[in-house]
Amino acid sequence: MTPMKEDYLKIIFELGSGEKQVTNKQISLGLGIAAGSVTEMVAKLDDEGLVAHEPYAGISLTPAGKKYAAELVRKHRLWETFMVDKLGYSVADVHSEAEVLEHQTSDRLATALDDFLGHPHNCPHGGVIPSAAGEFDKGSQRLLADAADGETVTIERFLDNHELLTYLNELGIKLNEQLEIIKHEPFEGPLVVKRLSDGAELNVSFKAAHNIFIGEPANKKD
Repeated sequence: MTPMKEDYLKIIFELGSGEKQVTNKQISLGLGIAAGSVTEMVAKLDDEGLVAHEPYAGISLTPAGKKYAAELVRKHRLWETFMVDKLGYSVADVHSEAEVLEHQTSDRLATALDDFLGHPHNCPHGGVIPSAAGEFDKGSQRLLADAADGETVTIERFLDNHELLTYLNELGIKLNEQLEIIKHEPFEGPLVVKRLSDGAELNVSFKAAHNIFIGEPANKKD
């Protein structure tokens, strides 16, 4: 399998937490790739039985695609956790290193690394780490962009993207940060939020707001 196909499987896994259907636009924003290229690659993955594409509904991983993606994501996130927790790397700087290491990591090494780290549940940017058996919690699937004006939200995870993580570090937005949604600027403009820790008003770009995941509303009914 090519690295590009693997990137698609991982982004679909990340965006949909391995369960939810995602859109071409979400994949395009997450990978920074033109929508036309996404359509072409999704068709190839569909032909290979790794994703299921329902027109006007969305794209999801098949059982085979989910298994493959979970294994890659597990190894990737374990290495990210190791580099941040044990080697002092910045969260924004670990993705490219982990991208290389995940392909050189046997199941035995991944298990040893997991044991050494104390079986972490989440990686440094909040993503759930699948178990050796490919099991994982769904995690947060709600986007910051989807929060309502006036709502107070808690940041649960970020998409694993160097550009995004660098941007958020500069903006001063971290995991577990609470934000009040002030307003959504029109025409794909920024999301204006207030950081509750210090009252600072921030503009979060349209693209970033679609790659930040937040908790469900406190009054949500099951």
